[in-house]
Amino acid sequence: MQEPILIAAIVSYIVLINLLASLMAAVDKKKAVHNKRRISENSLMTAAILGGALGEYFTMKKIHHKTLHKKFMIGLPLIIAAQIIITVLILIKVTA
Repeated sequence: MQEPILIAAIVSYIVLINLLASLMAAVDKKKAVHNKRRISENSLMTAAILGGALGEYFTMKKIHHKTLHKKFMIGLPLIIAAQIIITVLILIKVTA
């Protein structure tokens, strides 16, 4: 795969997974308000681990959803930090 195409694919994936994670958090909040069946915490964390942590975190802060849950308010920033470190290490390895 050519480098510009690879970069476009990676950026597209990151944007889409963050949109999906944000949407999941918003839908879960709406379901919580209406006492309907919720999206599991494991599903929310999986979306974060797959690359949607940043979008999910900011959405949760914005809509005040799960902001008292340490699993999310500590876990998501830790996932974000780990993803940044992994990305930097990969970039260093690729450009070396």
